[in-house]
Amino acid sequence: MRKNRAMTHAVAVLALDHVIAFDLGVPTQVFHAARDADDTRRYAVTICSEGGRPVRSTAGFAVLPDHDLTALSTADTVIVPGVGGGSPVTEGTVSAAVAEALRAAHARGARVVSICTGASVLAAAGLLDDRPAASHWAWARRLRALYPRVRWDFEVLFMDDGDVLSSAGVGAGIDLCLHLIRSDHGSEMANRAARRCVVPPWRDGGQAQYIERPVPAAAGSGTEPTRAWALDRLAEPVTLEEMAAHAQMSVRTFTRRFRAETGLSPARWLLQQRVAHARLLLESTDLAVDAVARRCGLGSASALRQHLHAAIGVAPSAYRKTFRRSGAAAATGPGDAAGAA
Repeated sequence: MRKNRAMTHAVAVLALDHVIAFDLGVPTQVFHAARDADDTRRYAVTICSEGGRPVRSTAGFAVLPDHDLTALSTADTVIVPGVGGGSPVTEGTVSAAVAEALRAAHARGARVVSICTGASVLAAAGLLDDRPAASHWAWARRLRALYPRVRWDFEVLFMDDGDVLSSAGVGAGIDLCLHLIRSDHGSEMANRAARRCVVPPWRDGGQAQYIERPVPAAAGSGTEPTRAWALDRLAEPVTLEEMAAHAQMSVRTFTRRFRAETGLSPARWLLQQRVAHARLLLESTDLAVDAVARRCGLGSASALRQHLHAAIGVAPSAYRKTFRRSGAAAATGPGDAAGAA
């Protein structure tokens, strides 16, 4: 279910006992930050519980939701935050009322989303049977044992299976919420929301969620300055040797440090940034696909098509058509002719 872009999208967040407080707060914070250029909010978030009763959080305080399960009956998106205890993660069950409300919301077309071990609630309701799902890596053994029919992936940040989406814990919940905003309204709004929340605007859902490394270097040290330098040069060919030279490291040391800090190789990270920039240009300008490819450093329209399809499964023209806002002003640069893919 997707509403007209000009309408407010209703998000219902279901809190259960042992709710993880951070996960509960993420949707409210991120979706409230999703606004048009004129500061109009596009999402209305409500918190609900079974019977509208207070629930205990894992942070040592109680939460008193303003709504009961009827909020799920009208929501466009239903989100279940993680739980740190209770029957979904100990017995593989959830109350009949919660299961029925979730199944009814999904059946009528609501988008159903989980953060962290909230996936156990969806699994207990039968919504993840024979489907791929993500959750926090630390719960892998238990969730696999409780819900063997789910096609678990405990390595990725989040999983988008269309009408059902799931994420790993903590920061990955933010990534997933930004992904939903980007899917609904495009990168420009998602980037504005990320800036309001002071978080990175985009991390690929397939990125590894757990990277063993020492405490990250302080801002301004390590490979961060070189990443900023490379982002300013996406239209130019940037080699690994040039990045290492900028960081004043050997190629071997730079590659090792870069992977430790980002979880990606320099080449993979740079490609992700180029694709992300291409998506923004496709959404916000009328530049020809060849011009978009040049501006993001992918070289040609065919290369852009290949990488965009690998990332999100669609061609540039289809992506632009999906996210083109009616009446939006489009910017073109000198010498760049507008055109179709």
